Amino acid sequence: MPILPLIDLLILLGWTSVMVGVAQKAIWMSTVYSPTLLSLTPRDFLLGGAVCLLFALTLAARTWVKLNEARLLGASREEEAEAGTPARAARYQEEPRAGPLAPSEATQPDLAARG
Repeated sequence: MPILPLIDLLILLGWTSVMVGVAQKAIWMSTVYSPTLLSLTPRDFLLGGAVCLLFALTLAARTWVKLNEARLLGASREEEAEAGTPARAARYQEEPRAGPLAPSEATQPDLAARG
């Protein structure tokens, strides 16, 4: 199912709802008459428009991430492959920590033997 028409529809609904709310609020402020459209106030139209626009933004962002996910993951894997084994090993080496997390003397010969 194509996603772009759904995003366009949500943007259209959002901005239409915001404009109806603005027009309705202008009528409320300039006259004594307080119209409601399907019993919805200007605040209801504004909230509905904001929800539609935020949902369209979220849907567009998720679609963009899904389309570019493979390329971005491939680029990071290529960078790791170009770095080589010594660079990767140096990146993950840490200094021994003090306290209970420090490697004990009994395990250090085992690590050296595995090399």
